[in-house]
Amino acid sequence: MSGLTDVDWSTIPAPEDDGGTDHLTGMTLASVSLASTGGTDVSLSDLKGLVVIYAYPMTGTPGTALPDGWDSMPGARGCTPQSCAFRDHAKELSALGVDAVYGLSTQSPADQSEAATRLELPFSLLSDHNLALADAMRFPTFDVEGKTLLKRFTLIVRNGIIEKVFYPVFPPDSNAAVVMSYLGSSQA
Repeated sequence: MSGLTDVDWSTIPAPEDDGGTDHLTGMTLASVSLASTGGTDVSLSDLKGLVVIYAYPMTGTPGTALPDGWDSMPGARGCTPQSCAFRDHAKELSALGVDAVYGLSTQSPADQSEAATRLELPFSLLSDHNLALADAMRFPTFDVEGKTLLKRFTLIVRNGIIEKVFYPVFPPDSNAAVVMSYLGSSQA
C-alpha cells in the first residue's frame, strides 16, 4: 500500500520559517502523556533512546471534506504523504538507531486511530487533542475552522531532550529522507 498521491508540490505554497520552533532545541520534552494508537498512553518525558516525532496539522478522513482553502494554506497539505514516507522508511530509520517514531497532531484519538489503520503505519500516532503538549512546549500552531492545528515540524529527541528540529518541513513527503540524511551524517 503506498498511500501516496501524486502531488505537484510546485502548486502548493511552501511555509516560511517564522521562528516558531527556535526555542525548542535543547529543551526537555514536557511531562505530558498522550493517547496513542498503540493502545496505551505515551509519557513523552519518559522516552528513552533516539526518537523521531513528526508533527502535522491533520490527516484527511475519507468521505470528509478538508477545510475550505486547505491546499492554499502554506504547509497544510501533505500529512498522508509524510506519514507514508516515515512508514516506508521505518526499517532504514531503525538501522540508523531510531528506537521509536511517532506522528503527532491535535486530531482526536479516534481520528488518529483511523489514519494509523488506513495507512498501515508500523508506529503509533499521538493525539494532543487537548493541546497539553502544544501549550507546554509552545509549539507553532494555526487555527482553521475553529480548530487549533500544529504546524508541520519534526523533532529528533535523544533521551527526552530535543537534539534537532526540522522546520518548516516542505515538501512533506521528503521529510523522512531528510531525517535519515541528518542521522546518517551525525553518526559519521
